[in-house]
Amino acid sequence: MLILGIESSCDETAAAVVEDGCRVLSSVVASQVDVHHRYGGVVPELASRKHIEAILPVVTDALDQAGFKKSDLGAVAVTQGPGLVGSLLVGYSFAKALAYGLAIPWVGVNHLEGHILSVFLENDPPDFPFCALLASGGHTAIYYVTAFTEIERMGQTRDDAAGEAYDKVAKVLGLGYPGGKVIDDLAHQGDPTRIPFKRPFLDRNGFDFSFSGIKSAVHRLVQNDPDGMAGQVADVAAGFQEAVIDVLTHKLMQAAHSRNCGHVVVVGGVAANRRLRERVSQAGAEQGVAVHIPGMDLCGDNAAMIAAAGYHYLQKGRRGKLDDDVYSRVPL
Repeated sequence: MLILGIESSCDETAAAVVEDGCRVLSSVVASQVDVHHRYGGVVPELASRKHIEAILPVVTDALDQAGFKKSDLGAVAVTQGPGLVGSLLVGYSFAKALAYGLAIPWVGVNHLEGHILSVFLENDPPDFPFCALLASGGHTAIYYVTAFTEIERMGQTRDDAAGEAYDKVAKVLGLGYPGGKVIDDLAHQGDPTRIPFKRPFLDRNGFDFSFSGIKSAVHRLVQNDPDGMAGQVADVAAGFQEAVIDVLTHKLMQAAHSRNCGHVVVVGGVAANRRLRERVSQAGAEQGVAVHIPGMDLCGDNAAMIAAAGYHYLQKGRRGKLDDDVYSRVPL
């Protein structure tokens, strides 16, 4: 089955054509990073307007690159939430209208489940069951996955997401937005032991996270000695990154052992972090756990993962209805 995936939950407008939930025929992403960079973060109103401008060209490009016409599609899958409501509505409304006009089924997809299932678009997917770490700018959580549509949350952040902490620390250090890549690059030039930070929740049972404290620690450090920070930015970045990644890696491996899982997955925007990929791979090798991390193009928001998840939703008999709506947050 050919499925058109559409993603517009935040500041990327994306479309992809995926066959049978595993073969990516095209994947197009229109980023708004340059638009929001000057504001130090995503401006929801601007994001919505840019989605409106981009949605039709992006979908057209995805179909052209795949070599198919709209009439060849078997279904449409679209992000339903969580995310920015104004942004979600652009993709969601477009998908419903397109599917209705083509008289084909469509289905709304949980954005987070799309990230988790993105690993099945790679050549070496994990066996069930597995534990998944999803770390991004809006979410950080660990899941126990027993089937494509059987996903249990084991723990989550109680405050800032890991990616959010990266962005806020980058802003405090004067590094601009987005902060993930710039801190990762800078951290490789610094000494993570020179300015150590506490590892929040590392000594607690369970699989929850907390990153607001380490973010505040960096802010106090800069506030107390702004002049002295000039030559230590790389060391601060390295110390901050090492603390965050220590916690993420430890909690993921702890979760895997608690459920006797031989496979772990790391997904979401923070999965593109070189140090995180290195540390989790190393921990997996040492502890006899297979590690699966998607390629860089599947870590950030994309529509291929939405099409893949949509395929499995449809296989389970799920269908969207015209009166369905988007949601901004994951139901508790």
